[in-house]
Amino acid sequence: MVSAPRISVVIPVYNEEENLPLLFKRLYSALDSLGSSYECIFVDDGSRDRSVALLRAQYQACPEHTRVVVFRRNFGQHSAIMAGFEHVRGELIITLDADLQNPPEEIGNILAAFEAGHDYVGTVRVGRRDVFWRRWLSKGINAMRHRTTSIRITDHGCMLRGYARPVIDAVNATLEVNTFIPALAYLYARNPTEINVAHEARHAGHSKYSFYKLIRLNFDLMTGFTLAPLQMFSMLGMAVSGFSGLLVLLLVLRRLLLGPEVQGVFTLFAVVFLLLGLALFGIGLIGEYVGRTYEQVRGRPRYMVAAVLERGAATPADAARETLELPGA
Repeated sequence: MVSAPRISVVIPVYNEEENLPLLFKRLYSALDSLGSSYECIFVDDGSRDRSVALLRAQYQACPEHTRVVVFRRNFGQHSAIMAGFEHVRGELIITLDADLQNPPEEIGNILAAFEAGHDYVGTVRVGRRDVFWRRWLSKGINAMRHRTTSIRITDHGCMLRGYARPVIDAVNATLEVNTFIPALAYLYARNPTEINVAHEARHAGHSKYSFYKLIRLNFDLMTGFTLAPLQMFSMLGMAVSGFSGLLVLLLVLRRLLLGPEVQGVFTLFAVVFLLLGLALFGIGLIGEYVGRTYEQVRGRPRYMVAAVLERGAATPADAARETLELPGA
């Protein structure tokens, strides 16, 4: 068995062949300069380009510091991170994007925060280089989450974060199907903190997070850690019901004092509004619980692994035969 390193770096990879060569150069150089033992765990999330081939070559060139997990198909970034967490051996775990928007050279600052006694190190991007709508969307979601949950994460979209081993063990023991890893780790941390880090423009390629995926991610973040959206929806239904009830009372008084309105149209509207308000209240209350329960009881695996390349888990001959069957290799 290979001795456990002090630092484990988890990097999800999806169609990043243009970024990987420079990432390898900067990442390993930054980790070598720290003077601590380390491992880099790359999790390929079903890439369709040459990413797997480049990861295999990096493993063969540096097997003592490199481990590769290859998914059978695309399962999403969070599933890739969870797979990396389940394979880490280090005491301190760092997550990092493969697109180089988070400089690997910032890892040393995260380690300094660990040395100060923190067990969860979040980061805030300074001089963010994203398009304006992504920045504004992120600010809006941060503000809403801050007001509706106990989670205090300034920049939830930054992948560069640090986790102590006990926090990762708690995350791995969690059986939730849909969750937001940084927020979940924040809940389990005893002494969390945040630090400022640099942010760079994407070296090559394009972001894998579309507007729709960002909305889905933020919706999971809200519904997974608070009942506030459900409660707000229910309050909306109650408000509509109350308003329509007052309208019905007003129309009844009007009918008694002034006679019926034109063919009873407004009375009909009032009754419809009352029923719609009750429907909104019931759908919001029941639908949220049913939806999350449905996701949980299906019991589907988060991901399926096609191959794992790591030193000590197999003989060199076995590893060589395994890589021949890797998709994209």
